[in-house]
Amino acid sequence: MKDIELPDGYAGLDFPWDAPPAEGEAIEVAEGVLWARLPLPMALDHVNVYFLREPDGWAMVDTGFDTKRTRAIVERLRAGPLGGEPITRVFATHHHPDHIGLAGWLQAEGAELLTTRTAWLMARMLVLDEQPVPTPEALAFCRRWGMDPDVLTKRATERPFNFADIVAPLPVGFTRVAEGETVELGQRRWRVARGDGHAAEHAVLFEEGGDLVLGGDQLLPGISPNLGLYPTEANADPVGDWLGACARLAPLAREDQLVLPGHKTPYRGLPVRLGSLAQNHVAALNRLEAHLAAPRTGGECFAPLFKRRVTDDMYGLAFFEAIAHLQHLHLTGRATRETRADGVWVFRAA
Repeated sequence: MKDIELPDGYAGLDFPWDAPPAEGEAIEVAEGVLWARLPLPMALDHVNVYFLREPDGWAMVDTGFDTKRTRAIVERLRAGPLGGEPITRVFATHHHPDHIGLAGWLQAEGAELLTTRTAWLMARMLVLDEQPVPTPEALAFCRRWGMDPDVLTKRATERPFNFADIVAPLPVGFTRVAEGETVELGQRRWRVARGDGHAAEHAVLFEEGGDLVLGGDQLLPGISPNLGLYPTEANADPVGDWLGACARLAPLAREDQLVLPGHKTPYRGLPVRLGSLAQNHVAALNRLEAHLAAPRTGGECFAPLFKRRVTDDMYGLAFFEAIAHLQHLHLTGRATRETRADGVWVFRAA
């Protein structure tokens, strides 16, 4: 994928590999570092995982969902590319289920889990918080922000997304990593940097004295991860957190670094990519502000943010991302908010 015209999310980047590894196989991306993929049952149909050679086995970076199929693929990887050696450590970049789903299973086999405090607390809390139907608080939150009434009525009777369905139980105990620390993983030393916006205290690892970056979902090529506002922290500002993280990570970025992202393909060109990851949301905020020339609810703000029609299966993610952008405009004084007679918030450009 070199020297060809690319979409905005890929422009200025260099991709050393034209194709990803096949299921159950791995590609060596650096000495002692293997790249593999695990399937996801959604539009973004994969998550990247990485294996780093250690003296007594392998360290695994991110894990995929906890499903029978995923466990079987990991077993194939252990028997094949990993040479039958054990996975002794697991590093989770953040708490989302496609990145920490199998961690508890591997811990039960003796692996050590390394992650940030926020990631572990969020994942463990959400695994234990199983809900057969949405809580009254969640429904009230969605109603106030202007979710389509028909969608809300349907969601009120359905089992919501539960971590417990696709994340193995997490035992008590983990090894904390924190911003500014240096950790040893895969016989390499890494500086821990903090991402944010997509997931609180998302860890990004920059190799010291080398050119590798473990980027998780903070540094994806081609796409920006979901920045959603959720009832768990109704006063949050995910978009502001994201823009702050892009600025915070920029001084650590170099052109020669090989970024190993959580999805898509490893690439070089991180300074350019960090700029575009920030600019994408700056432009989206500007389009949304113009859209608010007329009063709008959260459910009426998809058009300026998404290039394709939002279908039923994508409605939830689109809604929570749209209201996150509305929240940022409101908190920064670029939009006003009033309460309609039915209790729904209506926004207008300031």
